[in-house]
Amino acid sequence: MTALRERAIVSLRSAPSLPRHVRIQYDPVRRAFAVLSPEKVFWPNEISLDILRRCDGQSTVERIIADLVADYDADRQDVADDVIAFLQEWSDKLLVKL
Repeated sequence: MTALRERAIVSLRSAPSLPRHVRIQYDPVRRAFAVLSPEKVFWPNEISLDILRRCDGQSTVERIIADLVADYDADRQDVADDVIAFLQEWSDKLLVKL
């Protein structure tokens, strides 16, 4: 019998991190950063990469959002919606720990 894992839900207090099996690596041939996990490679855009780099297990989602709002001079609600949706999707794929 296989046990189902409980879905982690992103909150503003979550402190996301990359699991041990996930890493960010620069590919000099493509001149782009890749996110590597077992048997999978993802090519995140600049903003996705910026979010992932802030997933250090110390910064909360609220802090990540505030930093991105300041860096990109963007609307807080738009950034919050995008960051939470992105982190939830990556958490569901086991690429980010909450």
